[in-house]
Amino acid sequence: MSLLNTPFDPAREAALVTGAGNGIGRAIAQALVGEGLRTVFADVDRERVAAAVAASPRPELAVPWVGDLSTREACDALLADAQAAVGQVTHFVHSASPPRRETDHAFAVSRETWQQMHAVNIDAGFHLARELARKLIAAREPGSFLLLTSLHAGTPRNLPHYSTAKAAMAMLVRELAKTFGRFGIRVNALVPGAIAAGGFVADPSLAKHIPLGRLGRSEDLAPMALAVLSNRVSAYVTGAAIVVDGGLSLTNWFDPPELDDL
Repeated sequence: MSLLNTPFDPAREAALVTGAGNGIGRAIAQALVGEGLRTVFADVDRERVAAAVAASPRPELAVPWVGDLSTREACDALLADAQAAVGQVTHFVHSASPPRRETDHAFAVSRETWQQMHAVNIDAGFHLARELARKLIAAREPGSFLLLTSLHAGTPRNLPHYSTAKAAMAMLVRELAKTFGRFGIRVNALVPGAIAAGGFVADPSLAKHIPLGRLGRSEDLAPMALAVLSNRVSAYVTGAAIVVDGGLSLTNWFDPPELDDL
């Protein structure tokens, strides 16, 4: 049997995906249940996550969970509920991120918006990953974690709260990979380009800067996510940042923000 036909072991593996109600998180969560994994779909929006579960290839394997991961209490509740629903979580995907507005440049972003962006991306990502790793280490089980960063971890986006959060996540992946590796837990980053999903609405003209000639779709990320998450396919990959952007990172396309309101 081909290795790629059996990337996961549904009898021993289960997944937790944050931001699973829309965009990239939704596509990855749906792909995981399609591979037979019991998967917790976590999101802040009840209707959105219910729709994601209903549209999954195998809804019976999908567990909806609703909460705001900017708080530690919600993160702890998610961990407990996931354990109760699917048992030991072996595959963790952190895709949750607050919406970003193009008007929130360096002079306009509020303290609350700044804190929310960092709380969901960094604080929640770190806490969830660390606590899931503790469980895996105690059970002597391997694991695979995947954090969604951004091209703007290294390229300014005119949205400093977003870019700095994603830059911190990029280093968090490397820190956790280095620490968790001895326990058989791999940690990697998926780096999307201009993906028309999850609240991001791109000007179609951006496609001219993309070597492959089009904006990305959430579904473009899911196959790579499955490959990186699979302990059979990517057993020797950790601390990596896999770019899925159609070649957009080969160009420099952002101008400084307009500051007419100063």
